[in-house]
Amino acid sequence: MTLVMKDLEPTTSEPGDIAPATKVPRGTGARIFRSTTAIVIALAVGFFLVHRGKNEAEARLADATSEDAAEAPAVDVFTVGPSLAPRSLKLPGETAAWSETAIYARVNGYVTKWFVDIGDDVTVGQTLATIDTPELDAELLAAKAKLNASIAQVAVKQAQADFAATTDERWRESPKGVVSDQERESKKASSAAAIAELNAARAQVMLERADVDRLSALAKFKEVKAPFDGTIVQRRIDIGNLVTAGSTANTTSLYQLSQDNSIRIFVHAPQRVAAQLMRPGTTAVITSRDRPNLRLEGKVARSAKAIDPESRTIRVEIDIPNPDRSLVPGMYVQADFELTGGASLQIPAAALLYRPGGPQVAVIEETGAVVFRDVTIASDDGNVVAIDSGLAVGDRVALNLSSRITTGEKVKTRAGETKSASVQ
Repeated sequence: MTLVMKDLEPTTSEPGDIAPATKVPRGTGARIFRSTTAIVIALAVGFFLVHRGKNEAEARLADATSEDAAEAPAVDVFTVGPSLAPRSLKLPGETAAWSETAIYARVNGYVTKWFVDIGDDVTVGQTLATIDTPELDAELLAAKAKLNASIAQVAVKQAQADFAATTDERWRESPKGVVSDQERESKKASSAAAIAELNAARAQVMLERADVDRLSALAKFKEVKAPFDGTIVQRRIDIGNLVTAGSTANTTSLYQLSQDNSIRIFVHAPQRVAAQLMRPGTTAVITSRDRPNLRLEGKVARSAKAIDPESRTIRVEIDIPNPDRSLVPGMYVQADFELTGGASLQIPAAALLYRPGGPQVAVIEETGAVVFRDVTIASDDGNVVAIDSGLAVGDRVALNLSSRITTGEKVKTRAGETKSASVQ
């Protein structure tokens, strides 16, 4: 601070004068030049080193890429072996009652009383409801009156026939010449006509009696009865409802009756397993997602023995005893089948290649070359695929093969990755 004061001597200035410029120390420009030169040299050296390192890295990457390209790609391999163990197949199913029917009225009338409601268990012959039938009652009374009149008419015709027969007999036994032959023939014809009228009257009685029997049988349907043991699942009537006889599209049923102490399960199986499921006795285990504790065993009892042309499925039925009513009609369930026979070769799903021409697998020959083969899929369980044709026991197939590998290209088996001969 003292040195500065010695260099800068005080000066006297008048107001309005400009202060003199500060003097720059000697050597300042040389120092700035040297500093700038050093910085430029350092930047040049750094750029050179970075550029050379980048070139060396690119050269090493190119060499590694060339080596990888020259080396055969490594793949996982699975050796095909026989798999004769039963295969599991899960399919959705629907429960249905062993017997189920809609109960319609057989007579026209009004509901006077109903005795059972939904959820009630009924027995065969039990009265479910009663119907008042005034028109039927009037028809039955009229038919009975006609029958009585026809019976009386038979009595009249019987008397007339007896009298005509007696007259004919007297005239026929009269001495010749007392009565003319014409009168004799006339009495004979009158007797035959009386017998014919008697037979007609008897036939009319039979007709009237049949009509009475018909109406009497219909009158019994005034009491609606259960056709079999079961449970009422629907009631569509109430007191005073007008009901119409018949089961046409314009009539409504009175009740829906279901029998479910044994139950059927309908399953629509795909065409590829039709031959195996068509055999009665195939085991099935029934489960339900809504009821985790439900597990019932049954067997295939019957099948349609025909493929539905629209869905390409076959309908099979499983009979399940249901004494505790654990299953009810209309439930969605799953049927787990144990299939035997059919395709004997199984491979992992990772071995399949889906090409425009169909499914294929890449078979590795002894030389290491890849050959693509067309295969026919018998079943696909997700992780495991059963093959009908295209492979043989002992073939080595590649897993998860790259789409860039072509026919004839050589590959190598990845160390320690060769699979066993059976699919777990």
